[in-house]
Amino acid sequence: MPNTEQTERQQDFTPYQPAAGEEYMSEAQLEHFRKILLQWKQDLMEEVDRTVQHLREEANNFADPADRATQEEEFSLELRTRDRERKLIKKINDTLAKIDEEDYGFCEACGIEIGIRRLEARPTATLCVDCKSLAEIKERQLGN
Repeated sequence: MPNTEQTERQQDFTPYQPAAGEEYMSEAQLEHFRKILLQWKQDLMEEVDRTVQHLREEANNFADPADRATQEEEFSLELRTRDRERKLIKKINDTLAKIDEEDYGFCEACGIEIGIRRLEARPTATLCVDCKSLAEIKERQLGN
């Protein structure tokens, strides 16, 4: 469940409205996505800090094995979540590098525009909707 702070930030989000005739991935658009990614990264880093603090504060040595097991499972779940977020931070950093290189917003498979709305929904997307759909179909076929 998202915390109140995340919900407030999401409500503050303003979709980008390109000007008439504005070129795809103009400086203004790149800056829009840079801000989104930097804010997302900051949120994740703050969550990591909160987790470290929580683990320090809540590290009790329970006498009851059931209580101890519950705490260990809770900590394990938090650490798995943070590991996924660590990987996401790396992906955000890679995406920020693409913005700096002005190589952001185009499908890595076919080279067409990924699209502003798709990138706002998933700023680290590297494939257009069609290529992503094909990749998922292929993955399902190979996975069975």
